[in-house]
Amino acid sequence: MTLPRMSRIRIGSAPDSWGVWFPDDPRQVPWQRFLDEVCESGYEWIELGPYGYLPTDPGRLRAETGRRGLRVSAGTVFTGLHRGPAVWDATWEHVSRVAELTRAAGAGHLVVIPAFWRDDKTGEVLEDRELTAGQWRHLAEGTERLGRELRERHGLRIVVHPHADTHVDTEENVARLLDATDPDLVSLCLDTGHYAYCGGDSLKLIETYGERIGYLHLKQVDPGVLAAVRAEDLPFGPAVARGVMCEPPTGTPDLAPVLDAAQQLGVELFAIVEQDMYPCPPEQPLPIARRTRQYLRGCGA
Repeated sequence: MTLPRMSRIRIGSAPDSWGVWFPDDPRQVPWQRFLDEVCESGYEWIELGPYGYLPTDPGRLRAETGRRGLRVSAGTVFTGLHRGPAVWDATWEHVSRVAELTRAAGAGHLVVIPAFWRDDKTGEVLEDRELTAGQWRHLAEGTERLGRELRERHGLRIVVHPHADTHVDTEENVARLLDATDPDLVSLCLDTGHYAYCGGDSLKLIETYGERIGYLHLKQVDPGVLAAVRAEDLPFGPAVARGVMCEPPTGTPDLAPVLDAAQQLGVELFAIVEQDMYPCPPEQPLPIARRTRQYLRGCGA
């Protein structure tokens, strides 16, 4: 049976699904190939990925995406706002640069990922795994300030992305940040894979904090690999290299109910496929992207 069309969900993909984590890396596909293949896979929306991977000249970026029939949904930044006011100036310098390109590309969202507490490649512990009460206060206040500044100066809406090996990861920590911030300034990017990786239930989150969901990242985790990752306390990078993030629909959570619940929120949402695959053979992403797009069509998206 064909499911009803999800008219409020706009499906896209991202450089992450082509094994792109860095602005420049010899193990990543050239940006031209990414744009060609994401278009060939049937997607119309993309994210910018790491700043500097795609062209940073707005005119060239618009030309390259436009001639392929692609539009940009969001840019992405990493922040360490829990470190307090002392990091604001450096944070804003970086964020505003990405925000300018994001806005110039026609997008309306900026995905904000908190800083890692351990290196995602080496596993080196960079700071305490848990935040103090004071650091939580800094994080909430800094995130609200970022949301306000980006809205007023660039016309962008921030969506905070819970992420493995950061301080905003588990159900408890995600709820703590949402409860401490103004809904008018701070929304959530629900990444179904990262949330499952950290023990969360995406459907429960949508049911509990539906009004705070401003954006979706679609991915799944392999339960067997995840169990081994947890047992060995692997950093996120090695976990990805081991295949913890897998091709839908082979993992969890089931994306069809998540998309249906998101549709029922009654607002327009981007749902961007992000299958972490760094590093990966250059010929691997395109077939997966095609199959994933077909799977999502079968989910009604």
